[in-house]
Amino acid sequence: MLLRLAYLGITNAFALLRLLPGSDRDKDTEILVLRHQLAVVQRQLGGQRVRFEPADRAWLAALLSPLSRPALKNLRLLVRPDTVLRWHRDLQARRHAAMSRPRRRGRPPTVRSIRALVLRLVAENPSWGYRRVHGELLTLGVKVAASTVWEIMRAAGIDPAPDRTTTTWAQFLRAQAGAILAVDFLDTITLTGTRLYILAVIDHASRRIRILGATAHPTASWVTQAARNLVMDVEDAGCQVKYLIRDRDGKYPALFDTILADAGITVVHTGVRMPRMNAIMERWVRTCRRELLDRTLILNQRHLLHALREYEAFYNGHRPHQGLGNARPLAPLPTPITDPDRLTRLDIRRRDRLGGILHAYEHAA
Repeated sequence: MLLRLAYLGITNAFALLRLLPGSDRDKDTEILVLRHQLAVVQRQLGGQRVRFEPADRAWLAALLSPLSRPALKNLRLLVRPDTVLRWHRDLQARRHAAMSRPRRRGRPPTVRSIRALVLRLVAENPSWGYRRVHGELLTLGVKVAASTVWEIMRAAGIDPAPDRTTTTWAQFLRAQAGAILAVDFLDTITLTGTRLYILAVIDHASRRIRILGATAHPTASWVTQAARNLVMDVEDAGCQVKYLIRDRDGKYPALFDTILADAGITVVHTGVRMPRMNAIMERWVRTCRRELLDRTLILNQRHLLHALREYEAFYNGHRPHQGLGNARPLAPLPTPITDPDRLTRLDIRRRDRLGGILHAYEHAA
């Protein structure tokens, strides 16, 4: 249609240029001739309807739109004046419809920041459904429809109306990390074949390790005394400990849990054969074996305690921990060196621990 309309515009423009040099007498004569030809065509049609192409309708409507209804009635046309006016109204309606039509069909897309905020609220509050998230957005001044929140959650694979009232184990650990200790036994064998048992405790928040002791016979009295020492150590450090995670090893007597309960510490038992429920402690056990026990020939219990104390100081004060952003459990990261002169003249010294098994690097004094 657009191509046909452009063709008609060009041809009529040339026709207008051809009429400009003509006199008024010539133009009036041509008008009379054209009117007579139209009368002949109408007489031959015998009342039949004339078919106009859409481009012809648009062109005639554009040419005749400035004329009033009485002026149109004085013209000899193949259609009625009302038909020409209807063509003009349709042309205007299509023009306005094209201008007001949105570039994309359907509802406008949700702003990326709002979508990210909805997913953040759901991730941080697993028990919230789409109605609760919608209400929280309104309190923040973000006005969206509840159905929009529903669509965002559904597109992300999240149940919009879940039954997520229970707290998972991972959520419990993250929420209470600052008040959780974990304890576990690990064993090693000396050169004489004696099996020694080590009892260690780790702080979930700071990753600080405490070696409670090592013995060849972890009797109930020994484990109970280790619990008392732990409670005193925690009180001296001013830690607000609420939970202690341990497995169901038979080495822990009932008095062990009682002493901790009297100090306000709740003992949480892991599942049967589920070491991942005490993953942070199990990870330290693996690290201790790889970095110390598997590389050291233990002579006796005294030698083992000496090695464990050295490793405890090294682990807490020097060894970087990925879970803390490579900081040390008892020491934050130092200020980065920005002086180019210092960077070009680095003087790093190595200090060996336990005969070179552990290496600690530091700046020269």
